[in-house]
Amino acid sequence: MIAKERIILGIDPGTLVMGYGLISCLPNPKVLQAGILKLDSKTSHPLRLKKIFEYLNTLILKYHPDELAIEAPFFGKNVQSMLKLGRAQGVAIAAALQHELPVTEYAPRKIKQSITGNGNASKEQVAAMIQNILQYPAPTVLDASDALAVALCHFYQHTASLKSKSYSGWQAFVKSNPNRIK
Repeated sequence: MIAKERIILGIDPGTLVMGYGLISCLPNPKVLQAGILKLDSKTSHPLRLKKIFEYLNTLILKYHPDELAIEAPFFGKNVQSMLKLGRAQGVAIAAALQHELPVTEYAPRKIKQSITGNGNASKEQVAAMIQNILQYPAPTVLDASDALAVALCHFYQHTASLKSKSYSGWQAFVKSNPNRIK
């Protein structure tokens, strides 16, 4: 049986700068594309949300990802910033759902832990590990490497869940894995 390429779109949401990263997972992850959508602070918030939605639709139609992984907003002191960030995240999720993509959220700490082994790692440490793991030149904007980190975290979580699958016995294993029995 030939494995199908799996493409993960990782998003680091923001209303001024949104990072995105696409990785192909067959069998090991490699970068397809990474970058940012930079939005004008003078543009109204609703129009920026519209641009995020449209941009993600364009990315989805171009790369046909199988899944979307997105960084969950962290709790900050500024309530207005949190509301705006949450809206940006919601628009990104809506774009994915419009294309029937499964969506998974990850806490910033979980992403950092998954990539660097340290949940308190700096953005620069995450970028350096992304560069090393994916053999990809470090993006000039950290939001792009953060988005790649979200996608890679999702890849690791999915891979770990596949490896830790348990069976009730030999017959259940054989039934689930006929191609592994000779």
